[in-house]
Amino acid sequence: MPPRRKKTVQVIHGPNLNLLGEREPGLYGSKTLREIDSGLRALARELDLGLGSMQSNSEADIIEKIQKGDFDLLIINPAAYTHTSVAIRDAISAVGKPVIEVHLSNIYRREEFRKHSYVSGVAHGQISGFGPESYYLALRAAAKILEGRSAKGPSAN
Repeated sequence: MPPRRKKTVQVIHGPNLNLLGEREPGLYGSKTLREIDSGLRALARELDLGLGSMQSNSEADIIEKIQKGDFDLLIINPAAYTHTSVAIRDAISAVGKPVIEVHLSNIYRREEFRKHSYVSGVAHGQISGFGPESYYLALRAAAKILEGRSAKGPSAN
């Protein structure tokens, strides 16, 4: 029998997340994106998952990475594109892979325009408001989803 292929999670960090640690630390925290990614790599090893990570300020680059589809599950923080990009939503929908939407802040406690997500309608779930911990919660949920268990919660049958 060939060795079992490790399931792979792709993390995409959207626009301006490269400024984490210096941009509005009161809202987004003091951890840098490098520190978040380092924590994700360590957790992925613990969960026996492969992990890819990218950050882009370009909608086109994000869409191309999603369309490539070289992952089993996508964790995406679309950042400002959450509220504007039908194109990212369509790319996610087209690849047909499970997706977890992540936000550092609670988008529902912010400006009115941030309360709408184009991505949430095609995502398995959304985690927001826990700062960097949102990513780690998403990676743990990803492991469960990839194991074939549903992360639907206690009310599901």
